Amino acid sequence: MTDPLDALPALADHPALLALDPVPALERPDLLADPVTAALRGWADAGRALVVGIDPDLADTAALNAALGLPDAAGANCVVVAGRRAGEERVAACVVRADTRADVNGAVKRLLDVRKCSFLAHERAVAESGMEHGGITPLGLPSGWPVLVDAAVAQAPLVVLGSGLRRSKVLLPGDLVRTLPGAQEVEALARPVG
Repeated sequence: MTDPLDALPALADHPALLALDPVPALERPDLLADPVTAALRGWADAGRALVVGIDPDLADTAALNAALGLPDAAGANCVVVAGRRAGEERVAACVVRADTRADVNGAVKRLLDVRKCSFLAHERAVAESGMEHGGITPLGLPSGWPVLVDAAVAQAPLVVLGSGLRRSKVLLPGDLVRTLPGAQEVEALARPVG
């Protein structure tokens, strides 16, 4: 088995995550939603993606961070948004740090070139992504969905993301998030909370 610190040295700063026994994600497909496993198998940098099992009650980023004593900046949320222009629906995923919120009706609306932008209904996001609510991740989303990654996520040494399931999390270096299929790094995609 690969030493997780070789894949993600920033883990050394987070002993609570190390205590969860991170392993290379593809060694534990049982901890990944099927679309996530498929995406990792086709991604050149998959060897640097780690996975940890968690209590499903901690799937919410704030709950996990509180339980493990992680800084909010380590967690990243993936939200799915949609808008319309000339009768055409445009859907995208936004990946932002947990201490921020996607600027849905500012930056995201402009990037999608739509009049109004809103979060995709949970039921639809789950059905179309093949992932569980509370576990949606930018890995393995439908190919037509752009993945907008806030620059602050891409600059983080460690990013804790969903795995497609509520019972686990994927750990990645931030600079790899911007290299995911369909990903586009965006300055000021998010606003601070509050």
